[in-house]
Amino acid sequence: MIPSLREKCGVFGVYAPAEDVARLTFFGLFALQHRGQESAGIATTDGERLFLHAEMGLVTQIFTEEVLASLPGRAAIGHNRYSTTGSSVEDNCQPLLVGRQDSALDGAAGQLLLAHNGNIVNTETLREELESDGVAFATTTDSEVIAQLIANAPGEGWEQRFGHMMGRAEGAYSLTVLTRDALFGVRDPNGIRPLCIGRLDGGYVIASESCALDHLGADFVREMEPGEVVRVDDSGLVSHFPLGREPARSAPCVFEYIYFARPDTELGGDLLHTARVRMGRELAREHPAEADLVIGVPDSGTRGAIGYALESGIPYAEGLIQNRYVGRTFIEPDQRLRALGVQLKLNPLRALLEGKRIVVVDDTIVRGTTNPPVVAMLRKAGATEVHMRIHSPPVQYPCFYGIDMATREELIGAQRSVEEIRQYIDADSLGYLSIKGLISGTKRTEEALCMGCLSGNYPGPVPLHLDKFALEENGARRRGAAPLPLGGL
Repeated sequence: MIPSLREKCGVFGVYAPAEDVARLTFFGLFALQHRGQESAGIATTDGERLFLHAEMGLVTQIFTEEVLASLPGRAAIGHNRYSTTGSSVEDNCQPLLVGRQDSALDGAAGQLLLAHNGNIVNTETLREELESDGVAFATTTDSEVIAQLIANAPGEGWEQRFGHMMGRAEGAYSLTVLTRDALFGVRDPNGIRPLCIGRLDGGYVIASESCALDHLGADFVREMEPGEVVRVDDSGLVSHFPLGREPARSAPCVFEYIYFARPDTELGGDLLHTARVRMGRELAREHPAEADLVIGVPDSGTRGAIGYALESGIPYAEGLIQNRYVGRTFIEPDQRLRALGVQLKLNPLRALLEGKRIVVVDDTIVRGTTNPPVVAMLRKAGATEVHMRIHSPPVQYPCFYGIDMATREELIGAQRSVEEIRQYIDADSLGYLSIKGLISGTKRTEEALCMGCLSGNYPGPVPLHLDKFALEENGARRRGAAPLPLGGL
């Protein structure tokens, strides 16, 4: 899929006194680059001092050997960002450094560094309360609200302060937190965003996805549980649950299964490659087609396409080639290249497609901006029929927990019928996987997932609208910002 759906963010942490923790964090973030491409940062501690480097751009653009050498220590955290609260500017890069100057906690003025994946839905209320208590903010992110809640919370130890924050903050947060002498992992009571633990010789790793552990040679231990806080220091790893063992409904985001997490990541004991193949099989049973080839839209539609081909008996082929070197760039294409749009990232194999009836499988249709160019590209390459199949149900409701789709107006599934969408993308037929088929593919129950964007059933209270720029001066709406039109991204 050419990303019209983006998620906030990737987090990583490592405690390994015998290792080059900055370098390990670099490779961990590199494995998690798909979770955020706007900015990246690494923070370390040597037991006495805290070090931080964060910039706009990709991990490989930011971190050189010289920069990594300036980040010594025994423990580190890292962050890849895609913004869902606050603008994409350098001031909002993470990890964030905050601290209570009147505290001797950890012997370092109570300072902490924090990396956050998710979104807090009561951010404005919490920030107003903190500001009324004299707390000054340096960013316009909900992540700093979480950090300041922890730093300014009552309690004698960090664990008590985490409990205070968890009792106040509503929404999604998976955190890695660094103090002078400890690494922490924190997961919200609903477990909406993923976080897992790995064992490395001489230490531990905490990461958004298990694929990051594989790249480091770390052994997967387990996923962190909803509402869990773990502390890693020289004594090892200790876990506790500040709000109780089962404080709320466990509801990990279904889009981690559909799209966000890498296919080589495990969630709920299941490899996502296998789960997406099952979704494709279900899709073939629900929406068969008479066709000559099944292809996927790289890369996230590939596994669904494999499953569709296996179930239908129609041969699978790699009909679209992805330019894997297309990423964030600061150089704009000229008008002629801009008009090519999606062809900068995908190229069809005419010799394979010409004269064929094609089933093309993608993971989602969100705003409906990327699918028409794909269909047009396949027709131009000679496909006689294009049957679009989507291995998720229509996205009809906004996400308040860290996906960049905050209004129903921008969701084509909320504004048009399936037939209207088929006409809009110019496919010969269109079929979406049902909610029942999706649940079967994940091997979970509907109650054990956050499916708010598909069903409108959220695991907790949500606002009527989430303004990405609410913490910025006057807010986005007063600056004239408007929701994206369906054809607009």
